Amino acid sequence: MSEENIYTFENPEYRKTYWHTCSHVLAQAMKRLHPEVKLAIGPSIENGFYYDFDTPRPFTAEDLEALEAEMRKICKEKLKLERFELPRAEAIAFMEEKDEPYKVELINDLPEDAVISFYKQGDFTDLCAGPHLDSTGRIKGNAIKLTSATGAYWRGDSNRKMLQRIYGVAFPKKDELDAYIQQREEALKRDHNKLGRELEYFTTVDSIGQGLPILLPKGARVVQLLQRWVEDTEQANGYLLTKTPLMAKRDLYRISGHWDHYLDGMFILGDPHDEEKECFALRPMTCPFQYQAYLNRQRSYRDLPMRLGETSTLFRNEDSGEMHGLIRVRQFTISEGHLVLRPDQLEEEFKGCLDLAKYCLGTLGLLDKCTFRFSQWDPANPNNKYEGTPEQWETAQQVMGQILDDLGVEYEIGIDEAAFYGPKLDIQYKNVFGKEDTLVTIQIDMLLAQRFGMYYIDENGEKALPYIIHRTSMGCYERTLAYLIEEYAGALPTWMAPEQVRFLPVTDRAADYCAEKAKALELQGFRVEVDYRNEKIGKKIREAQLDKIPYMVVVGDRDIENGTVSPRHRADGDLGAMTMDEFTAILRDVVDGKLKK
Repeated sequence: MSEENIYTFENPEYRKTYWHTCSHVLAQAMKRLHPEVKLAIGPSIENGFYYDFDTPRPFTAEDLEALEAEMRKICKEKLKLERFELPRAEAIAFMEEKDEPYKVELINDLPEDAVISFYKQGDFTDLCAGPHLDSTGRIKGNAIKLTSATGAYWRGDSNRKMLQRIYGVAFPKKDELDAYIQQREEALKRDHNKLGRELEYFTTVDSIGQGLPILLPKGARVVQLLQRWVEDTEQANGYLLTKTPLMAKRDLYRISGHWDHYLDGMFILGDPHDEEKECFALRPMTCPFQYQAYLNRQRSYRDLPMRLGETSTLFRNEDSGEMHGLIRVRQFTISEGHLVLRPDQLEEEFKGCLDLAKYCLGTLGLLDKCTFRFSQWDPANPNNKYEGTPEQWETAQQVMGQILDDLGVEYEIGIDEAAFYGPKLDIQYKNVFGKEDTLVTIQIDMLLAQRFGMYYIDENGEKALPYIIHRTSMGCYERTLAYLIEEYAGALPTWMAPEQVRFLPVTDRAADYCAEKAKALELQGFRVEVDYRNEKIGKKIREAQLDKIPYMVVVGDRDIENGTVSPRHRADGDLGAMTMDEFTAILRDVVDGKLKK
């Protein structure tokens, strides 16, 4: 990066430092206006910053406006940020004197050899590792926006106190903030958590629980269509379908290592600490189950590669603060698969997995916005998170890195983001608010086959251990549905739309004609409805547009006399009168070609 860009938002480190300093300005403004509020934490995040506060009441829009105004004052004061350190006992005493219990807890939880640092700006001091800007004057006060306030459990633990979290964003220039606000308004219109509910794709119910959405008929139909398509596509690529249980005894998870490495993320049925009684867990992944299909009998090198695919329902005990619509949930369905293969087949099979994922995401219209991350282990954190030796990890990562380079994949590296048994390629996607999540993973595993005794007989008649690739072809169906709603603003492409055609009879006489034509399309596999209501045609068209129906077929007396229909496309408008055969041909081209219209 050029010298002149180091202190601009083009530099992600400077951007993080800028936003982190903004969080301290927010905390200072809070203490000035509400001295009784207790401070928790205030980091920079991917798209701005937040600060958590312990306060007896939720913040209102008026509170946010007042805080923004005070933040602008603090920026104008050009307060110098000064860093200092204190020994542990003095640091605790310092925060106890300020009556900041959350800061005291944070200090107590730091390692014994940790450096305990603070940043002071005027009359305000906060516990922080930094870094920060050198002055609040570096922040443009008129380019700060506090965007929302919500509840958040302390340290993400639902057993701890609910705090109030204020989110904000800031930019070096006012016009950049204005552009961001305009972009955010568009994002709010596309937000699947709002639009998906309005269009009746899904709902949530308090008595069922957070992170457990109900797919309504429209959403369920889209997921069914995607599942059938993915299963057919996988079958055409040599995958064998399995169907495995939703739960297993802890014995299985102990063999795989999930019991030791993933217990907190699992839903347990029984007492996990009582060895005298059976204990089960809902599955958080499918791999140890699908391995049993391989282990059903002795395998030869001629049997490999063995590609196993499954539409798997999984359960993960996500923190309540992480739940968001269909993107992060506690029960979800995934296009999961595992390939058991010889070491010499690794690169070819990895390429096949990547090609399949790119084909699926490309057909959905999501690939162009995806990025790739090579998720690796952290050598400094081997014992409590990762299986295997450093040599095994270095080998696996070297092999995977060579494959990615051979395939020309442009990727970022994510340290300490690997699975506990191997490195992975994560295909990332951002929602409309810029929050990044993983759509698809492809993982190389050189460890678990030995744990399960998954040997094969090689060409010399000797027992050999295979490699395993863990992969998804499209990822989580619920998350994908969320991204599709946002990408297309609810107007899903015709081939996956839950309702593809809606007939709109102009007169009562036209209703029977519409029913006849709709039935003919249904017999050809199209999804069709007829709006029989006694309403004006203009209202029927408007409501069909609001429902994002791809094709509306307006039928009047002239169409009956001429044996025609008059379709309208939601984006292209009136297509003119045509025969049913002509309209059917248009539909067939759009649907079979999986066009994005």
